[in-house]
Amino acid sequence: MAFLPIFPPMGTFYIVSTPIGNLSDLSPRAGEVLERVALLLAEDTRRSSILLTHLGIRTPLRSCHRHNETQRIREVLDHLSQGHDVGLVSDAGTPLVSDPGERLVEAVLEAGHEVVPIPGPSAVLAALVASGLPALPFTFLGFVPRKGRERREMLDRVGSSRETVVLFESPERLAELLAELAGREGGGERRGSVSRELTKRHEETRRGTMDTLARYYQESPPRGEVTVVIEPAPPPGHRADVDREAARSLGSALLARGTSPSRAAREVARRLDIPRNQAYALIQGLKDEPLTGGGAGLEPEGEAVDEERS
Repeated sequence: MAFLPIFPPMGTFYIVSTPIGNLSDLSPRAGEVLERVALLLAEDTRRSSILLTHLGIRTPLRSCHRHNETQRIREVLDHLSQGHDVGLVSDAGTPLVSDPGERLVEAVLEAGHEVVPIPGPSAVLAALVASGLPALPFTFLGFVPRKGRERREMLDRVGSSRETVVLFESPERLAELLAELAGREGGGERRGSVSRELTKRHEETRRGTMDTLARYYQESPPRGEVTVVIEPAPPPGHRADVDREAARSLGSALLARGTSPSRAAREVARRLDIPRNQAYALIQGLKDEPLTGGGAGLEPEGEAVDEERS
């Protein structure tokens, strides 16, 4: 009589995305998993316990951060080998995105266990789609190093990137970062956005050129979590010798006549033969300044003004 081999039970490891601010953003599936797993690992158990209390869930919580991640691996593998499911959450958003957990997931996979993601909120994607900048392709670089060669190399990468770049930065260092990006050749006119407190009561996304954003946050330091989005660098050979005063004069005149910023940018680009993104960056910077009339010889053409009124 042949005997079939008996395989030990195998638990599943869940990577669960949690709200980045608004607790209502948790998906029903995520809530079910948080309640069903035998053990839940969290970067900061104090913060994650707020979510569990809100949901009425009593799943055991254990901390898992960069200082004890290696120690947690054996405990997680023991649970999984006994057929118990285990979950991983971060303080907010999707785990492993600038948060601990990479070594843990690697060890779980090497041990032959199944890893299942439970998708949900992400500050990266929320800030990207709210920025008004090209969503594809984009690069997420995480937190900006504070100093040294690593910081210089990252800022160099941002400065030359032909893709939209998404960064995390602390509110205390935001103004410094924006000033450094604006101070690079051609960097001041690149468009960007700063999103803070996403999904929370005081959520805000401010858009403009690097120059405009740097000046604003130098005078108005932000509070709360911050995500920065920066438009792609212009292609090699783009016109850098634009008569900036002429462009500003024409742009101011168009805005003063009630032309929408997008149409004003198109008109400035057409009249002065400059890249559309460069014209748009200039118009965005003018929006926060007092409007004045156009300069001599740069009054908006009647055809463009009629189009705006139609």
